[in-house]
Amino acid sequence: KETNAYPVKSHQVPALSTKILTKNSSGPKFDNSFNYRRVIGKLLYLEKSTRPELAYAVHQCARFCNDPRKSHGEAVKRIGRYLAGTSDKGMLLRPSNTSFDCWVDASHAADWNRISAIDDPATAKSRMGWVITFAGCPVLWASKMQTEIALSSTEAEYIALSQSMREVIPLLALVKEAKEKKLPVDVLSPTIHCRLFEDNSGAIEIAKVPKMRPRTKHLNIKYHHFRSFVQDGSVSVHHVGTENQIADIFTKPLNMELFQHHRKALLGW
Repeated sequence: KETNAYPVKSHQVPALSTKILTKNSSGPKFDNSFNYRRVIGKLLYLEKSTRPELAYAVHQCARFCNDPRKSHGEAVKRIGRYLAGTSDKGMLLRPSNTSFDCWVDASHAADWNRISAIDDPATAKSRMGWVITFAGCPVLWASKMQTEIALSSTEAEYIALSQSMREVIPLLALVKEAKEKKLPVDVLSPTIHCRLFEDNSGAIEIAKVPKMRPRTKHLNIKYHHFRSFVQDGSVSVHHVGTENQIADIFTKPLNMELFQHHRKALLGW
């Protein structure tokens, strides 16, 4: 209601699959028909609580809070229209007998735009996303830009693997401690699922094999911190097909069919 997007015809997806938001410095300014920053704050709260499928769309809009343009305001309204049609939805939890799973994806320089690249270096950065589940239920998720420029899709994927592991490892230690204290918690090895496309197999190999190669020697040691967990079997790394890569929903705008497929796997509806 705050974005004046209700009651209107709802949208099936929160972000257009054919358009990537850019800084758009030369575009018309946002008309202040609603408080942009306040609405983004509310959407971020909603996304982080019960609506992870909003993560990509909301984060894209949040990047431009300081100087929103008309195109950014329209993108926020689209999210509002999507929510208008799914206001009775949330997260359906169906616990299973599995331990930790972490679905990871990265989109190498997916926001690059030839026109805006000159005054917006962020378009050269890659976007990464992941969702960590316990007993088949989502517990942590993220959609964010990488803080440094990855020189290849392999590097972008490997950075995403490393960043997600910084969330998985403490959770695994916490549950193991609970088990030691005789709490009824099952602890199994977490599985990192990483989408295989083009040379993503290189990121998997780097994670498994402690060997430096000429094209990967520039990777900082901070991105090798989880190798020991892979080597001792605490974490196993697997390929996953595009159609089953749940983390896709956090890294790029998807068409309606693919979005709804991943949303059902993530939220149960």
